[in-house]
Amino acid sequence: MAILGVNRPLLFSILLLTLSLLAAVVFFSPSTLFQPSVSLSTSEEGRVSSIWNVRRIVEWRPCKWWIEGYQTAIPEVTTNNGYIRVDCYGGLNQMRRDLCDGVGIARLLNATLVLPKFEVAAYWNESSGFADIFDVDYFIQQTNGYIKVVKDLPPEIKSKEPFRVDCSKRKGQFDYIEGVLPSLLQHRYISITPAMSQRRDRYPLYAKAALCQACYGALRLTRRLEEKGLHLLEAIPKPFLALHLRFEPDMVAYSQCEYPGISASSLKAIDSVRGDRKPWTGETATVWRTRGKCPLTPNETALLLQSLSIPTNTNIYLAAGDGIMELEGLSNVYTNVFTKASFLSGDEFESMHGNTKAALDYYVSVNSDSYVATYFGNMDKMVAAMRAFNGLFKTVFLNRRDFAVFSSKGLKGKEMMEALWKSHKDDFAMGIGSALPECFCQYKLDPATNR
Repeated sequence: MAILGVNRPLLFSILLLTLSLLAAVVFFSPSTLFQPSVSLSTSEEGRVSSIWNVRRIVEWRPCKWWIEGYQTAIPEVTTNNGYIRVDCYGGLNQMRRDLCDGVGIARLLNATLVLPKFEVAAYWNESSGFADIFDVDYFIQQTNGYIKVVKDLPPEIKSKEPFRVDCSKRKGQFDYIEGVLPSLLQHRYISITPAMSQRRDRYPLYAKAALCQACYGALRLTRRLEEKGLHLLEAIPKPFLALHLRFEPDMVAYSQCEYPGISASSLKAIDSVRGDRKPWTGETATVWRTRGKCPLTPNETALLLQSLSIPTNTNIYLAAGDGIMELEGLSNVYTNVFTKASFLSGDEFESMHGNTKAALDYYVSVNSDSYVATYFGNMDKMVAAMRAFNGLFKTVFLNRRDFAVFSSKGLKGKEMMEALWKSHKDDFAMGIGSALPECFCQYKLDPATNR
């Protein structure tokens, strides 16, 4: 009865009134009777209806030196130093990241890029390649002028395998010039896998521009996948929020975090893939969690969404793998949750490769009305950057670190909601996490026009 906004004596008096009088009170008090939960109400700080109403201070947009072609064109007269094939491993978005880095490296070394090799068998247990996911002709066309890309090698090179060059410790411009270029000049055809921790800020602008163009201007899904993605996009009730939720057994096992409150079946699934990665314990576990290293559970995700005043009747498209655990922690609060399986036929869904499913999630997420990420992984970085490239800025990264810190301090209820709101409001206003800085530059917005 607290929602009627009355104290106990007055409540007792109301209970003694006739049914008609009670109905009249309800009828004339809609704003209090149907007021949302505390997470959706206006705070003492003047909190607005949702995070999306917060005025942006800065936005990340494609840098002019890339878009307007400063110092990016390949010289008309140049000697090609050889051919580079990028061998890409992992999930779709990790392979996309490797390819983008490989384009920048090939441009840096004045090499011709051979269509990349997608090493997906170990990750997805399938055989889909670059041409099964991306439009090859479009990629070649859109990178023209930035780098030369070929489908086929010259006859004298085509018959041999490329010389494998270890790039695990190569991070910057001179690392590649000093450590990789000699092998390229000697063998004329090499294969590389770019290091995970690239220092793209050390590249000259012409190499960075090639990387940026390949990543955001040249990678388009095949016509068949785009049509499937468009069909899926049209089927989702509008408006909708795309949520990238990472709470699969392998992700949790990799994080080495413990979740004592989850079900026995989830714990069993995690243990089955944990291997040698035992969970941290004691003080180490506390430090690890407060550093933001632990994936959010669906229940924690629901709490954070509520703290951002995102209504619980929001249409949510779950961009995630097939093995999400504890999903009821989200769906019991946010009741309009949809997945790929909600709109695709059973046979169609079951026959899809892992890369195909990931590509559809990527397509829907880039084109969603809003996007929320629970993890700062490869997909989240790529989706956020493409949304910024397309001028879509309703993107939020849930702050696992702040959530863990506030929890460790014992914050609960309204106090927790207010703390989470403030930290995310500031991040959103400053565009934190919106795009990768090697291709995007900050633009301060005019407070009067928000442009």
